[in-house]
Amino acid sequence: MKNIVFLLNAKLRNNIFKQEDIDALSRIGSIVFNTDEEGPDADRAKEFIRDANIAITSWGCPRLDRDILQHAPDLELIVHAAGTVKGIVSDEVWRRKIRVSSCAYPLGIGVAETALEFTITALKNMWNLARNTREGKWAEGRDKVREVYGVTIGVIGAGRAGRHYIKLMKNFDVDILLYDPTVDEQQAQEMGVKKVELEELLTKSDVVSIHAPSIPETYHMINKETLALMKDNAILINTARGSLIDEGALVEELKKGRLFACIDVTDPEPPAEDHPFRSLPNVILTPHIAGAVNNGLYRIGKYAVKEIQAYVKGEKMDGEVFENKLSILA
Repeated sequence: MKNIVFLLNAKLRNNIFKQEDIDALSRIGSIVFNTDEEGPDADRAKEFIRDANIAITSWGCPRLDRDILQHAPDLELIVHAAGTVKGIVSDEVWRRKIRVSSCAYPLGIGVAETALEFTITALKNMWNLARNTREGKWAEGRDKVREVYGVTIGVIGAGRAGRHYIKLMKNFDVDILLYDPTVDEQQAQEMGVKKVELEELLTKSDVVSIHAPSIPETYHMINKETLALMKDNAILINTARGSLIDEGALVEELKKGRLFACIDVTDPEPPAEDHPFRSLPNVILTPHIAGAVNNGLYRIGKYAVKEIQAYVKGEKMDGEVFENKLSILA
């Protein structure tokens, strides 16, 4: 039997884990709950993590450094019920050979579904048509409607979200281009996409959907020079991280009226009240909802339980994170 501790606070735990998930974990071992409504801070984490074999973390949990981990000599596994583990995992975790799993995949599903929604509605010119209709017009803008057929979709990044977006787009009769330096030709072929360089993707795509991680190599990868390569009437979708786009350069390009942007993430968040993204007619701005919101959070809890079940059975964990891959992850 394993000792399982929920480090995440009670409010967040109830938003992510259903009772059936808790019941499933209770069949694996004893459970210790953080009953605080906020936090925890490092001192409270030390209290809760004592005697734990498995720690479940999420948003708001402190980095598990040497100071905390010295109170958990029997810790074997950290399951992060959120996305990136970079704010949780320290060098001490790897030194102690504690295994780590991330719930980035269920979050990626929500991101990919949001990108699909943006793709369909933006191609359909639905946002402008809805506004025109509210204003008493009817067919104005209908000539700009495009179906998800015979168009070229460019995907930047084939991580969890990018791969799921590709999977969703394979249901349509479209061409899919992929830019991802970590993917080789064989992997691209297995996904059913064409691997290209970024310049070719931007030049040929009707829709460009960004799914790259926020790492130094991707900072402002969409900038004045790369935006200039995009086709007239192309659609740019960002459900990844705001830092990937030079927002000033994008604003200048959008003011020309030749592109349409669907932006779910900005840098910083939220954007200033007078940010042009809030007023330009060719921008759809949403408040970072692409990952998991409300009932979608339960997808994370279910996945976390499956990861723990796989671990205790000695099976492969789908979301396991390895130290040598951390630098290329979101």
